[in-house]
Amino acid sequence: MRWYGVRMENLRLEELSAANVVAANGMTLKRGQEAFLAANARLEEFVNTQSAWQRVVFDADEPVAFVMANFDPEVDRDEYRSSILRMYVAGTAQRRGVGTFTVHQVAEEAQRRGFDSVYAVWEEGDQGPGSFFQAVGFEVIGENEYGEAIGRKTL
Repeated sequence: MRWYGVRMENLRLEELSAANVVAANGMTLKRGQEAFLAANARLEEFVNTQSAWQRVVFDADEPVAFVMANFDPEVDRDEYRSSILRMYVAGTAQRRGVGTFTVHQVAEEAQRRGFDSVYAVWEEGDQGPGSFFQAVGFEVIGENEYGEAIGRKTL
């Protein structure tokens, strides 16, 4: 079975670990996309690192994406209860279904944990992820105090 341009049976998630962190950090984005990988230091205000769900996506043995989601019903702000906090797809894997697969995996985990939606927060821009998130079903519902778009995907 294929997931867009990638054979689904080749894609797998692995929990971020000492064994795969170097591979995950070695992924290269398309030129200009690095600007959208914010340090997100302010996430500490809203997210308990114990509730972070960090996964590396592999296509066979090649790391092709990283996602950090959060699942915590106790967080004060909706957009951080069930959310994609960080996500990036290697430049060579973009437009092959890897990002869609990754969002689908986060959505399945959110449903498994009893959430009825998942959120994403992103900075708008030509090279930014806004078009992608909207294409995979996120509806822009507003913006945060930093001017970033807040998107919600109903599960």
